Amino acid sequence: MKSDILKDEIVNLLESKKAEDIVVIDLRGKVDFADFFVICSTHSTRHAQGLADFLLLELEKLGIKPIGIEGLELGQWIVLDYNSVVVHIFYEPVREIYALEELWLDEPPTRKEKASPQPS
Repeated sequence: MKSDILKDEIVNLLESKKAEDIVVIDLRGKVDFADFFVICSTHSTRHAQGLADFLLLELEKLGIKPIGIEGLELGQWIVLDYNSVVVHIFYEPVREIYALEELWLDEPPTRKEKASPQPS
């Protein structure tokens, strides 16, 4: 699967399970180990673990398996390496400490805002 399509599928899956503050970092032309980082936050370590398990299961249904998994046991910073797309699932307080996107972005990240309900 092409990295653009995989990245979009991952973002959609994360959104469907209430991942928060999703940021996609385009690494093409910057590094040779991945095309994208997908970074998101969760409100608890259990949510992080559940989100990672869900992502692993749904992508496996599509025949896509990670080449590496780190941090699943503790659920504070989980890394799922899908070769061209590396997913970072953070428990929110841990994400603030590492500020991973600030290391990779030249400009502040554009955060995906939650849709607010429209008045009827």
